[in-house]
Amino acid sequence: MTDETCQRTAAGEPAGTGWRAATEAALYGPEGFYLRPEGPAGHFRTSVHASPLFASAVARLLTDVAAEHHLVEPALVDVGAGRGELLTGVLAALPDGFPVRAYAVERAARPPGLDPRVEWTAEPPPGVSGLLFANEWLDNVPVDVVEAGEDGAVRYVRVDREGTESPGEPVDGPDADWLARWWPLAEPGGRAEIGRPRDAAWAAAVGTLRAGLAVAVDYAHTAAARPPFGTLSGFRGGREVRPVPDGSCDITAHVALDACAAATAGRGPAELLSQREALHRLGVGAARPPLALASTDPAGYLRALSAAGEAAELTARGGLGDFTWLLQRVPAGGYCPA
Repeated sequence: MTDETCQRTAAGEPAGTGWRAATEAALYGPEGFYLRPEGPAGHFRTSVHASPLFASAVARLLTDVAAEHHLVEPALVDVGAGRGELLTGVLAALPDGFPVRAYAVERAARPPGLDPRVEWTAEPPPGVSGLLFANEWLDNVPVDVVEAGEDGAVRYVRVDREGTESPGEPVDGPDADWLARWWPLAEPGGRAEIGRPRDAAWAAAVGTLRAGLAVAVDYAHTAAARPPFGTLSGFRGGREVRPVPDGSCDITAHVALDACAAATAGRGPAELLSQREALHRLGVGAARPPLALASTDPAGYLRALSAAGEAAELTARGGLGDFTWLLQRVPAGGYCPA
């Protein structure tokens, strides 16, 4: 926040609102960024769009969960489903005849032409058993941004529709408690994003599972390495831009997934691991095919070489492989309605 901004605020000019409310309106309001017809795929490329290997790995995870819990017709709940790209890929990758109840959880309207087996809903269905998968969902659950001042006080950051920031009221109550536990600010100018809404959203989603596995995949950080100035960013047309809450761009921030894991600690064992490790466990490897295959089966060699390249992108250090997976297992008998 600049001195000029502070002077304008003191002079009585509008100071905007907190980043959480501003982001909610910008992303999900009447003309919100995420309700546009092109959907997220029109602006950035996720693991789902990078390669069908990602959907195939999720399909394998679903079949593993079904076998582990002896589910005749497991549910597959895609939270933050975009335009149904992941579900479309998973349904195509499942074995022929595999029974599944597919749910797309999304605030945008159902896209035309989506597989009729997919039920489109605004909330996760309660009381199902199977796999709940949230790929890059929590980073778009709006959060407030706070900043430590020279006087040592931590204040909410207010923002107007043009993206101009100003200092707000001091942080107190549950938000202050969350910061003290998960992201304490010690230095003036330090910034944080208060993850309480994400903890609650994740706990509610996990709470809809009667039994199975819930997975959240996001760029994330943990208490041992919080970014000193936060991670609030904007994206438009495949490029990172200044975050402006006017509906023209995505507004996102990395997720304190360790706090999310703690919010569901009573449901069952949880695990944090990199996408690189998670996909390796599910059989996605970047090893090149043997060169001898090129002479005995040229077409097969080219297919295997292409798959290896896609796997390398999905698991690359400094890229998609740096996503963090939170795996929350939900044993049978522990259903808690959200």
